This record gives sequence, C-alpha cells and structure tokens, in this order.
Amino acid sequence: MIITAEHIIPVTSDPIEDGAILVKDGRIAEIGSAQRLKARNPEEEVKDFGRAALMPGLVDLHTHMEYTVLRGIVHDVPYGEWLAEEHRKADMLTWDDRYDSALLGGMEMISGGITTIAEFTGSGASCEALQDLGLRSFVYRSVGAQEKAAVQPAIDAALADIRKWREKVDPDRTVVGIAPKALHACHPTIYRKVNEVAEAEGIPVAMHIAGSYEEYNYVMRGTMPLSVRGITRTNDNLTDRPMWLPTGVTPVNYALNWDAFNSNDVLAVHCVHVNEDDIARLKEYDVAVAISTRCNAQLGMGLAPLPELLRAGLRVGLGTDSPAAIDSADMFIEMRLGMLIHRAVDRNSFLSASTMLELATLGGARALRMENEIGSLEVGKRADIIAVDLASSRQAPLVDPVTAVVTSASASDVIFTMVQGKVLYDRGKYSGHVDRDEAMRSAISIRRRLRD
Repeated sequence: MIITAEHIIPVTSDPIEDGAILVKDGRIAEIGSAQRLKARNPEEEVKDFGRAALMPGLVDLHTHMEYTVLRGIVHDVPYGEWLAEEHRKADMLTWDDRYDSALLGGMEMISGGITTIAEFTGSGASCEALQDLGLRSFVYRSVGAQEKAAVQPAIDAALADIRKWREKVDPDRTVVGIAPKALHACHPTIYRKVNEVAEAEGIPVAMHIAGSYEEYNYVMRGTMPLSVRGITRTNDNLTDRPMWLPTGVTPVNYALNWDAFNSNDVLAVHCVHVNEDDIARLKEYDVAVAISTRCNAQLGMGLAPLPELLRAGLRVGLGTDSPAAIDSADMFIEMRLGMLIHRAVDRNSFLSASTMLELATLGGARALRMENEIGSLEVGKRADIIAVDLASSRQAPLVDPVTAVVTSASASDVIFTMVQGKVLYDRGKYSGHVDRDEAMRSAISIRRRLRD
C-alpha cells in the first residue's frame, strides 16, 4: 500500500511536502516522492489523503479503558471525592460490562489516532477487547493487598492471570505486564514482590505514584481520608493492616524504600508531587514517566514538573488517563494543554509544539522501550501511521504542519489509522468485526443501570 498526503511529519526529521509512504508486510518500506513510489510500485493500492498530514500513531502512555462507561458520572469534585465515588461505581461493573466499555473506548482511540496504549486492568476484559480491536498495547495486570498475609496470594493470582493472558494475545502487538495499586491500597511489601515477579518473568512494571495532594499528605503526614478508605469493622484484621503513620518522606522516596523501582522496565504514572531529589532518583533507576496534565487539572491534583523531568533526561510521554475523569481520549488536547499550561507557569522553559508532538509519539515509545519499532516514520519501523486532516478553515493558511497539528487539530480531525500495516479506520469507517453502534447501545444500557 502507498499512502500519500500534502505533508509527512516523521518526528525525527523535518516535515516532507507532497510525499508518500510505502507499506509492506506491516512495516514502512520506503518514504519519498509520491510520483516515484507510485511509478516503481504500480501494483500497490494507493490511498491519497490530500490536504492532510501523515504522522506516526499517537502513544497513550496511561489509560483505564474499562472505565469508558463511567465518563461524566462523577463531575466537578476534587480527586479524593472523585476517587471514592468512581471506585464505588466501578465495583458495580461485570466482566462483560468492562469488555463492552473497553471496546467503546478503544474505538474512540482508533478514530482519534491513538495506535498504542498502556492499559491498567484487574479483570483482563480490556486485554481481550484490545486484541479484538487490533490496537498495539501494553496491558498491566493491577495487583494490591493491604494486609501482609494477603500479599502473596494476590501476587500468585496476578501471576496466573499474566501467564494466561500472554498465551492469548498476539505478541507482536501486545505486551503483558504488572502494576501494583496505589500506595494507599497496598501493603508496602507488595512492591518488592512485584519487581521480583517482573524480573523473573521478563515483564514491565507500571505504577501510579506522587499523583495528588491527597496521596502526598497521606504518605508524608499520615493524613487524609485515604488512610481509612476501605476499612470495615466486620471483615478487616486491623492488626495485620499497616495502620498509617507519617513517614516524613515523599511518595517516590517511600516507594524506593520498598524496592519499587528495582526491575529493568518501570513506568511511573503522574509524578506530580516530586522534588529535585525525587527526579534524580527516578533518573538513577531509569524510570519512565507518564504525564496526564488534563486529568491532573480536572481533578485538582496539581501539575507535573514536565520541563524539569525533560531536563533531567528522563523518558517521558503523555497519557490521557481514565475516561471517568477526562471524558474523552483526545491526545491532541493533551499535547496542547500541556504546552500552554507550562508556558503560562514557566516562561523559562517555553515548550514548543514539536516537543509536545514528540512526547505524544516517540516519547511514549521510548517510555515503553519501543522507540526502535514505533513512534516515528522511518524505514524499517512498524507501520503505525495516522492521517490528520488539515483542510479546515482554522488551519488555513497553513505554514507549519507540526504547529497546526498541536495547536489546532483534534481527535475528530483524524481520518485514517493503521496499526502494523493493517487499516483500522478510514474516513469514518472501522475495519474488522467490531460494531460501534452495538458498543454504544451496550454502554448506554450499562450507564442506565449504574444510575438506578
């Protein structure tokens, strides 16, 4: 297949005008003149997107697709209140609900140009949905236990699921990993065991950390509702639960004390409340970071020090986070909002559109250690390619396609999505057997039940 457009944005080099990409066997075989590629490959199907930009698929470094049906259900409250109600609603979802929810969320991502996601799940429903959708993914099996006696059984159950899921997925598109739950939901010994499992199985680790004021106060001072959330009088052995006392250290420092970063491939999500020493330690352990600016702003969690993380040389990418918090999986908003907020609060680091585009593509690939395979348009890399329409009035006259994509485009401008050479979305039509209307009807039915 030959794909052509007025602009090609390789990310690793300057944009190309009126170029084309030759895709063969799921990889990028050649990039160059449209006329020359078509002349040399007359048997190839040609897709011409005209006034559009061809670019690498977006990498969403942090998602919770199973919560798509919860979007908008808990609105206009800060993180602590949102978390409690969101968990209460999530506990009402069946496995089938979660699968249908993930299908709907995945279709939104496909039509919005997201080709790779890093997903957290305890049920595995989204793992199966991702296989059916054809998206590239890193699926992290979440695991948590607050009582010390429950830690090993929880780890054993997680490991059994991981092995089962790995047998079912396409290894060319899906990597299965493990994710300890948030600090307030785990006995500290779980972090060491998670990393032991990761090293033994050769799988990646991801974890939420330093994401909110509430968590910071909880770890540092032992205060806030999270310290007693989930405790009941009837079925909790309070003597086995680590009743929280102030640690006097940051969340990153606390996690380090329990060997949370001791495996070779760790992704830290949020990293909002980190200091200079925390950043240095994350760099020392080569921990990648997923930034979710919109979710952090929506829930009043704070602002991650993105410029400082970049200056420290950390592998950083962008993630949309839970649809239950941000309502839409739009990576264009993530790029734009992250750029504008940091420009407003830190004039010394004035982030550019090209930096934000790199974070949303190659940056996310680096964080997942996939930069040699995805994240940029280069010969030999996997053909994860999208086309973004730049023909609308708000993008005319067009001077720089990179700036246009970051400052004025949105998920609705994506007109083509390909993963590993397979077309998943083309001008409003999804490929494969997934029925968007059926997924929508199912989501509406689930929402109706949750509201009753």
